[in-house]
Amino acid sequence: MSAGLTFRKARKEDVTLILTFIKELAEYEGLLDEVKADEDTLRYNLFERKMAEVLFPTVDGKEIGFVLFFHNFSTFLGKPGIYIEDLYIRKEYRGNGYGKATIDMIYKLAEERGCGRVEWWCLDSNTPSIEFYRRIGAEAMTDWTVHRLVIDAK
Repeated sequence: MSAGLTFRKARKEDVTLILTFIKELAEYEGLLDEVKADEDTLRYNLFERKMAEVLFPTVDGKEIGFVLFFHNFSTFLGKPGIYIEDLYIRKEYRGNGYGKATIDMIYKLAEERGCGRVEWWCLDSNTPSIEFYRRIGAEAMTDWTVHRLVIDAK
C-alpha cells in the first residue's frame, strides 16, 4: 500500500464530505450541473437504507478522496460482484499510487466477500483515467453498450 495511506469507512456524519467529493468529481468530469444529490438523500440511501458503501482513502488522517460502491450480481458466475460507482482522488494527491491502492482495497474486499468481479464505468473522454485503468490491468468491455431508464421523481 502507498506510504501513509489508510482507509476509513464513511459514517452518517460524513455526508457533507461525501457530497463535496461527489461535486468535485462531477466538476472534474464537466458534469456538475447533473448533480441532484443532497445531504438528506445521501444520508437516507447510504446510511438508513444501506444501498451503497463509501470508503475514504486517508493520508495522515485527512480524507483525500472517496470510493462509493455497491453489490451487483452475475447470473453467469452465480456470484455477487462489486460495482464502483465513483472513485475520486483529489488532484493534489494523484500520481502517488493512491488510486491504485484504493482499487486494490476494493478488489481485496471483493475477494473477502466471495465476489466474482469488480466493475466500473468510465467516460470515454476521461483519457487520464482510462490510461490509468489500462496500466493496472483493467479491461474495457467493448462488446457491451450501457442502456438506462431514468426514473423521474416528480
